[in-house]
Parts: sequence; structure tokens; C-alpha cells
Amino acid sequence: MLQRLQKILSAYGVTSRRASEELLAAGRVTVNGKVASVGQSADPETDVIAVDGVPLETKPEKVYIMLNKPRGYVTTLKDEQGRKNVTELLAGCPARVWPVGRLDINSEGLLILTNDGDLTHRLAHPSGGKTKTYRASVRGPAGKALETLRQPMVIDGYKTRPAQVRLLKETPAGGELEIIISEGRNRQIRKMCAQAGLEVLRLKRIEEGGLKLGALKTGQWRYLTKREVEILKSRYAGADR
Repeated sequence: MLQRLQKILSAYGVTSRRASEELLAAGRVTVNGKVASVGQSADPETDVIAVDGVPLETKPEKVYIMLNKPRGYVTTLKDEQGRKNVTELLAGCPARVWPVGRLDINSEGLLILTNDGDLTHRLAHPSGGKTKTYRASVRGPAGKALETLRQPMVIDGYKTRPAQVRLLKETPAGGELEIIISEGRNRQIRKMCAQAGLEVLRLKRIEEGGLKLGALKTGQWRYLTKREVEILKSRYAGADR
């Protein structure tokens, strides 16, 4: 059956759909010996599809992982600055996986990784409505900032959706907040806090899409349970493919 090449590459665990488009644009993918283009379709059952001259192997078993990301690691698979990558923490994982979404280098906490291209696409799609919960240690008037943080804000020219914000602790210098958002703009929470007069000292994601970080230690990973995978797939089954 004919399918878009980027979907085939992600299904075979090569990389995510977005990164697959980059491979195609760079001329690194061939179909039956001819360089393929972005948007091209092929049949993985009858066509010989290769990346950098290496044909695709049998479709791999789907793998779903939760990692407690430490600070100091990037979530991009390719970093021009040579910084540490989260995949370096996956010792013992037999499959090539990629992060679903991102956490910036100074943030930590729950990160989902998989080689399931369809699920990656659905989780990343705006219609998925995935909620994410963070704990933020801040410097500044935490209590007074609550009303501002709960309102829609314009960040980088985009109006955000309202956030759920709860004050967990307040000190003379700052406090600790729980912040729940349903989108993931670049460094959104840090920029929200900056607009509210707060400086984020530490930011940790503790829940995403119904999955909780729990007692998983910093830098460690585990496979998602069958039930957790079902939660992800059922919750985002309606997202546009």
C-alpha cells in the first residue's frame, strides 16, 4: 500500500516524521535506487527504500519509554554545539527511539520517548489537547503573580490558552508553583513567569498526557506499562493524522 515516505521512515524506527522530512530534503533517502523527494509515496512491501544506502529492515517492535530527564541534556537528536543528548541516558534500550516533544536544556522531569511514528505525530498535533503539569521554583512575588499567570498571554506573537496555576509554597524571596498547560510553546512557562515578574530557578515536568513521573529517579528510565500506552493511544486517537 502506498504511503508517504516520512510516515514509512517513522514507522520503521528511522526517526520522527519531522526529522524524516529533513532526511528527504537532504537527498539521503532513495526508492528503488533513485533519490526520493519530500511528499513522495512508496510501498514498503514492494519498493526498496534506503537511507544513506542502507535498506530498511523489518519493521521494529514498538517501544515506549519514560525518562526522568536531568538538567544539562538536550532533547534534540542533533545538536550543533555537541551538548549531551537524552538518548545517552538510555543504556540497555534495544531500540532507536526519539523524544516526543521537548524539554529545554535547563528543565528536567518527565519525557516520553518512542519509535512509534504515528503516536509521535498524534501527540505533537495541536488538536491532541495534551495537558502537562510542571513544578516551578521561582524568585519574585509568587502569590501576586497568580492572577497574571492564569490569564492568556501573548508570547512570541502567539496568544496562549489559559493556564491552571496553584501556589504550593511562598517564601520572602519567591515560592513554588504548580502550572498546568495544554500546549507547549518554546520555553513557554519561563516566558509566562517573566511576564508576571518571576524568575524561574528550577522547572520540572511531573505529568504529561495522563502519565505521572512518580518515584522515577533523575536520569533513570523505564518502559511504559501496557495500561500507560493504552492511555496515550486512546486519549489522542482523535488527533488529526
